[in-house]
Amino acid sequence: MNNYAYDRLQAIFVSDKRRIVALAVVALCLGAGTIGGWLIAYLTPLLTAALVIALVGGMMMLRSTQFGFAALIGIACLLPFAALPIKIGFTPTFLNLVLAVLFAVWLARLVTGQQKEFVTSPLALPIVIFLFLAFVSFVAGLAHASPTPNAVRRFAEIMLGIALFFVTVNCVRTREELEQLVLVIILAGFWAALIGVVLYFLPPALTVRLLSALRIFDYPAGWGVLRFIRDDPLLRMRAIGTSVDPNILGGLLILVASLTVPQLYTRRPLLKRWLAAPILAVMGLCLILTFSRGSLVGLGCALALLGVVKYRRLLPVLVIAGLLILLLPQTQEYVVHFIQGVQVQDLASKMRLGEYKDALILISRYPWIGVGFIATPDIDIYLGVSNVYLTIAEEMGLVGLGTFLAIMAIFFGYTWRSWKSMSHDPRLEALLLGLQTAVVGGLVGGLLDHYLFSYPHAVAFFWLCIGLAVAAAQISHQK
Repeated sequence: MNNYAYDRLQAIFVSDKRRIVALAVVALCLGAGTIGGWLIAYLTPLLTAALVIALVGGMMMLRSTQFGFAALIGIACLLPFAALPIKIGFTPTFLNLVLAVLFAVWLARLVTGQQKEFVTSPLALPIVIFLFLAFVSFVAGLAHASPTPNAVRRFAEIMLGIALFFVTVNCVRTREELEQLVLVIILAGFWAALIGVVLYFLPPALTVRLLSALRIFDYPAGWGVLRFIRDDPLLRMRAIGTSVDPNILGGLLILVASLTVPQLYTRRPLLKRWLAAPILAVMGLCLILTFSRGSLVGLGCALALLGVVKYRRLLPVLVIAGLLILLLPQTQEYVVHFIQGVQVQDLASKMRLGEYKDALILISRYPWIGVGFIATPDIDIYLGVSNVYLTIAEEMGLVGLGTFLAIMAIFFGYTWRSWKSMSHDPRLEALLLGLQTAVVGGLVGGLLDHYLFSYPHAVAFFWLCIGLAVAAAQISHQK
């Protein structure tokens, strides 16, 4: 074959290749456009955009657990109750999907050998025992209560949220991974607080309209989304952000604000002080606007302990902040609301005392393993009390509560010993202290609310903080 014939033949094949590629690109574009148009027509543009974001996010989570943790944090802070607009016996939530992917990716890494060892800690065995006791209580409770899909899902979500501790300590192995996730928590918490503040100060009709737009994700809609002190529209409105309930938003702000404060005082902050200060100001303002007395007490106690233990310059700031709250005209309604709670003068405080009394009656009847997670055997008692410790005792008995308290004691003992050896590393020290403070704040706030053992996103977020603190301690031991 001469050169001319060879060149012509090559040109034909190259030309055919280009045609095939061009036709494939056109077909792909037409297919994508057709599918996209169908989705927009069937699901609405907002749902279609959410689906595309979810698919992209899902692919990223399959590549790295860091993306999974970031998605979990974002959902817990910004869309904690968002659910898919489908039903499979129950309505799966965004949190369900992220937890499923996160656990699946971690287990796949173990099975395929990408992770060579299973990382343990002094908390591992007590947490396994706690999970086992929860399962025993759940099964025992089936003797007097029929399970529903939602009840089974809630129990599974709580168990997965606690088990998230193991995923965290096994996947967060380096300083860079720890710092990335702490930064994500701070920024996601800031956005949650900012949304809460903005929605609070917008005209009520616009706030209702914006929050009602979330109805496609199974959020409540209408004027009922707004919350007021004592549920009285004549009293001051309470900030809720996208957390549905002001106390739930307040509980979140305890954790994220406690984690952020050390960045103002450490010599090597993860976040520049000029940025951390306004972030904390927005979180503090949002916390005040929730009118959540338990959250304010939880954060105040946690930060006071942090000031005593490490950052003494924090103590006068807390005193000044307290005086401003007491003396400023804009905060007098909050002060009155707080004093009424302390003196048990308002209806909410009286109802809380009634719940405590009823909870103690239940626990006295079923002291060892509780009544399970679905319902009570007796018609004159009920599940539900605004105290995380009494909630655990109701559902898992005193054995379960004792195990939980033992886990917390081991946690603080282990991380305290690690902190004592971190004086040479102020950046890592600030991260560990922030996480410890967040856990302290959550535990104190739990005296007046039950979200840390009732709402799946709060359970997962709390145990994520515990896991990150243990990861920080283990990273310090690697040196």
